[in-house]
Amino acid sequence: MRIYFDNAATTPMTKEVVDAMLPFMYEFHGNPSSIHGDGRKVRTALEKARKTIANCLGASIGEIFFTSGGTESNNMALKCAVRDLGVKRIISSPVEHHCVSHTIESLARDNGIEVVNLHVDEMGCPKYAELEALLTDNDTPTLVSLMHANNEIGTLLNLQKVADLCEAHGAYLHSDTVQSVGHFDIDVNDTRISFLSAGAHKFHGPKGVGFIYINNDNIIKPFIDGGAQERNMRGGTENVIGIIGMARALESAYENLEGWKNHISALRQYMKDRLMENFDNLIFNGCQAHPLYTVLSVSFPPSPKGDMLLMLLDMAGISCSGGSACSSGAAQGSHVIAALNQPAGYNTVRFSFSHLNTKEEVDAVIEKLKAIIPARVTA
Repeated sequence: MRIYFDNAATTPMTKEVVDAMLPFMYEFHGNPSSIHGDGRKVRTALEKARKTIANCLGASIGEIFFTSGGTESNNMALKCAVRDLGVKRIISSPVEHHCVSHTIESLARDNGIEVVNLHVDEMGCPKYAELEALLTDNDTPTLVSLMHANNEIGTLLNLQKVADLCEAHGAYLHSDTVQSVGHFDIDVNDTRISFLSAGAHKFHGPKGVGFIYINNDNIIKPFIDGGAQERNMRGGTENVIGIIGMARALESAYENLEGWKNHISALRQYMKDRLMENFDNLIFNGCQAHPLYTVLSVSFPPSPKGDMLLMLLDMAGISCSGGSACSSGAAQGSHVIAALNQPAGYNTVRFSFSHLNTKEEVDAVIEKLKAIIPARVTA
């Protein structure tokens, strides 16, 4: 039996999500763009899913567009803001997910966009005073792109503070909320935001489907040309099965938000306590006071087997990661950890949890770790 502590990479689908999807595999097979009865039944279900997602965020149904996931949603927000809204400057940070940072790099290269990366503190949080200074007395059309919850170290952005700064200075705001949607209450009526991105597989939905929230004030053109799907904003037949599963998963996440949050937060703290009981000179990455409660990033000091830590944990039946799963197999280290200026030789592991995990699993992981790296010697 493997232990799965890599929920920040992807979460397992729950039975209720699968059950919601099954009828659209076996029974309701019409194309939602068809005008006959079979098509209309599927269209009705698809629009019900859109309404469910919109209600979870306090959005209108006209502000939710289905995509293939967080990467497409982030690309759509950034590229359409430059192409259609006249953005000439993007303010971001060095700890963003690569689907944001690489997109910004391409916009700088191909469109001549000015890019400013905010400095981050020792917890990986962008410096708000620097952001305010950059927005003050500058009339360059600007998009601020900052992730709500860091996928590698769990540091949370004060999204309300950033939204207020952007609104006060007339800047657009895009936030990659892939790690936080379904785990925190986000109300776009209270937190004014231009673009928000999400992927279903981060909150127990299926892979390959997501959505983007686009504030009604922002008039942009289609990101993918083709048919008239998604109100002419994204050509291509919708991933109906995935969308149905995503809506049910998000609905369930918010129905159970407090209970799941309390369970996962307690589990994260339990693992942190057990690690501190058994190992010396650990570094816990990211903000520990108010973190993304699903993520615990810990760096272990140099040891003989440290460089093989993730591989040895995998061989011991434990699934976890060193950072973003999207960068697995890459020769270079994590750009997020590099931005924190850690001491040389440390090896970082990201443990990430869901409501399906248990304390017994934590205990088992601790015992496996003690067999791999030097544990504290007690008298």
